[in-house]
Amino acid sequence: MSSSNRRSNGNRGFVRDIADKNADFPQWYTDVILKSEMVDYAPVRGCMVIRPYGFAIWERIQHLLDARFKATGHTNAYFPLFIPESFLRKESEHFEGFDPEVAWVTHGGGEQLTERLAVRPTSETVVCTMYAKWIQSYRDLPVLINQWSNVVRWERSTRPFLRTMEFLWQEGHTAHRTEEDAEAETLLILDLYRDFVESDMAIPVLSGRKSESEKFAGALRTYAIEALMTDGQALQAGTSHNLGQHFAEVFDIKYLDDDGQLKKVWQTSWGVSTRLIGALVMVHGDERGLCLPPRIAPYEVVIVPIQPKAAREQVLREARAVRDQLRGHFRTHLDDREGQSPGWKFNEWELRGVPVRLEIGPRDVQQEQVTVVRRDTGDKVALPRLDLVDGLQELLAAIQSDMYQRALAYRRERTRDVGSVEDLSAMLAAGGGFGRAGWCGDEACEANIKARTGATIRILATEEDPSGLTCLVCSSPARHVGYFARAY
Repeated sequence: MSSSNRRSNGNRGFVRDIADKNADFPQWYTDVILKSEMVDYAPVRGCMVIRPYGFAIWERIQHLLDARFKATGHTNAYFPLFIPESFLRKESEHFEGFDPEVAWVTHGGGEQLTERLAVRPTSETVVCTMYAKWIQSYRDLPVLINQWSNVVRWERSTRPFLRTMEFLWQEGHTAHRTEEDAEAETLLILDLYRDFVESDMAIPVLSGRKSESEKFAGALRTYAIEALMTDGQALQAGTSHNLGQHFAEVFDIKYLDDDGQLKKVWQTSWGVSTRLIGALVMVHGDERGLCLPPRIAPYEVVIVPIQPKAAREQVLREARAVRDQLRGHFRTHLDDREGQSPGWKFNEWELRGVPVRLEIGPRDVQQEQVTVVRRDTGDKVALPRLDLVDGLQELLAAIQSDMYQRALAYRRERTRDVGSVEDLSAMLAAGGGFGRAGWCGDEACEANIKARTGATIRILATEEDPSGLTCLVCSSPARHVGYFARAY
């Protein structure tokens, strides 16, 4: 990369340059996730090593989401990594949808297996096998199970967090008595995902239904949340599937209802993955690196003492006292490393995106205050020691809200009504975003749009009225309001 496309992140004693976000977004993304020590490339092509700082972000996502799942009655379990080939082949549409991405185990212990084993691309088939065993009566329903696990999909083109051959996720699998119950569950989780991503990750999303060509293989209906990255491309941030009774039919999952009749269950599945970390980087990151919303950040506050020799011990004692004052209120880290200047540390923690930096020097000690710096805006203010906890609580809440509002303003600016394929193509060429348009529902028109623009229907807005709109391609009356974008 030429030096003209890179920016220096301040006066550092080591090379921490990252690409100019506006000039080379893909390189900027790679630089940020590597140099902030979130991730590294694994020896196996297409795989990643999630380093402690990156995994701490994933642990925050797990912690916050898992609490939401349990509050809505779901429990965690674990299902095998290996799935017999015959299980996958039972549901043909499901198998065909995943077959190109499946990694197969053909040998074990030096011997060839009598049946190939798939390395889990998703767990519907093995879950259904167990549900057929566990569910006998209407009294056994609903079954509301989630698992935190890894999956493997043999991708040709990979990028850390966004698309890797192995990644971490959660996948929920539920079984219900009626279609209405399954649909309610599907929409409940869709809204849970939306609220989590917006409230905790400060990322605005669109939510709605996927088209038939974009839905999950084997599902009756798929719903999704879609976020807009700051390069103008969309990213699918979570999906919730109403599986109908397809899998129940294939795997013979039946229950005896209270009317004495044997009936098939209705099922759902849903999931989000470590690609949420990629979304976090691309929505909030800037020319200085990561910029993390407080609720997701591993550390909400980092304390950096400024220690001239004459006041070193005094400043360090004060910094430790401030750390102790904040314990139990915030996720706090005291950077008291020797051998690095305060300026070096400032840049280090800006790169890592910590929401608030506290600077404590001799003057702060004398005036019984702390200098507080916001990562998102760079604004600096002095807070009295006595008011520090309350002041930081207010500040962190403001940062969380402000980051969401900035991302929302960007998405609104980049969401436009388009009346033709030419309009959509021009919009995408001018920086991307969401094109809101009518669609007749014909898959041929959908394919036409994709071929001519590279954009797909990210979601069909289930709560928007298509009256008065016409299809982008054939000009027939629209049956749906669609949001079109190029996507990761």
